[in-house]
Amino acid sequence: MAMGTNSGVDTGTEVPGLTGVPLLGSLFDLKSDSLGTYLRAQHRHGDLVRITAGPPGMRAELYCVFSPAGAQQVLASDAARFRKDNHFYQEVRNSFGNGLLTSQDEDYLRQRRLVQPLFTRRRVDGYAEAVAAETDAVITAWGEAPGGVVDVSDEMMHLALRAVARILFGTDVEATAGVVAECFPVITDYVLRRGYSPANIPRHWPTPGNRRAAAAMDELYGVCDRIIARRRRTPGTGTGADAGVESAGEDLLSLLAAARSSDDGEFDASELRDQVLIFLLAGHETTATSLCFALHLLARHPEQQDRAREEISRVLGDRTPGAADLDRLPYLTQVLKEAMRLYPAAPVIGRKAVAATRIGEHTVPAGADVILAPWVTHRHPAYWPDPDRFDPDRFTPEAEAGRPRYAWFPFGGGPRACIGQHFSMLESVIALAMILRAYAFEAVDTEIPVGAGITLRTNGPARCRIRRLDGQGIPSGY
Repeated sequence: MAMGTNSGVDTGTEVPGLTGVPLLGSLFDLKSDSLGTYLRAQHRHGDLVRITAGPPGMRAELYCVFSPAGAQQVLASDAARFRKDNHFYQEVRNSFGNGLLTSQDEDYLRQRRLVQPLFTRRRVDGYAEAVAAETDAVITAWGEAPGGVVDVSDEMMHLALRAVARILFGTDVEATAGVVAECFPVITDYVLRRGYSPANIPRHWPTPGNRRAAAAMDELYGVCDRIIARRRRTPGTGTGADAGVESAGEDLLSLLAAARSSDDGEFDASELRDQVLIFLLAGHETTATSLCFALHLLARHPEQQDRAREEISRVLGDRTPGAADLDRLPYLTQVLKEAMRLYPAAPVIGRKAVAATRIGEHTVPAGADVILAPWVTHRHPAYWPDPDRFDPDRFTPEAEAGRPRYAWFPFGGGPRACIGQHFSMLESVIALAMILRAYAFEAVDTEIPVGAGITLRTNGPARCRIRRLDGQGIPSGY
């Protein structure tokens, strides 16, 4: 198979296309409900569907791959043929830098080699104390929730941001968390508008949108650069026992700044900032999504909530959970996995095909924009009976062994699989265990509209009514 050409490739049958409106194709459907559009495409036409959107001359053609086998090809076995060269990733690079999420080729391999030792299981397990401390602060604050109602979408975003900022910056968490919370939504909305637009004005033109985004980036970059400069002048600043991080007393930024090898050198200041921004982006929005929907789904399913709480009480009693408890809470882990199936934090993954590649009965041409959609694959009826039903027992070891590897891939896969997968599960299990032991949940908003941003986003509140329990998961006063 020749790279970058259709020469020598059996093209198979024609890729079916989703019918749209004349001239604009499926443009309006994608803009109003991209996740629903991808679901309809799979239901009507199968596991490889071509979707066109936009007027002639600016038309996009998306080749959407929905099968587990196709996802495995794109992400793993044929990963070299599918690159992060599309327009959307370029907009992310322009705003959040060329870190692990967006870099490619030797840049990516060098970064991965330098960062990998900081994400071993032993190292990540050392962050459990920081996660528990931030979770405890949220639990305490909820004691004054007006009317006993909390929006778990907002609250889990706050918790996940505080946890990742504390782990990254140690005692500098107070100087960064507020800036990130204020600036990230401005920047991510800007990236989305530009990433999904067929044509954009230059970033340096002084339009209101450009100026707002530039101001947010200047403020965010500034606080990161100041902390990085201080670390490099006085290594160890911001670390120590009160930082609540790894047992050696070092926050992740200090470890990144110290990372070096004879072959790969070390990160310079701008590279450090790129890694920090990507870790902030990928490390808090994704975990927040998983926690939000795990809580909301349990709030709507009291039987599963009681079962999870019984396991938590039996395993933990009234002690603070640690990293060793992950393997002791299998049902709670199943709850999280099922929440990530129904509401994957990365509902859509994009690539650019650099070579014509046969996938199933069809061929994706060189140069095509390729879409993988965990949102769709996680609901594929061939692998998930009654796919919209919440059922944590789908993730018993026996059930998982009976499915293809890429029927469930919330952390991606292949050589670009998420380096923070274990950290996300550690944070989620610890936080969920502590929260469920402290409070019982009942859903106020029974349905939560969602949309695809850089990560999955809620388009409305996710409110739950909470009831305080004692340390053993029993209602107070009983």
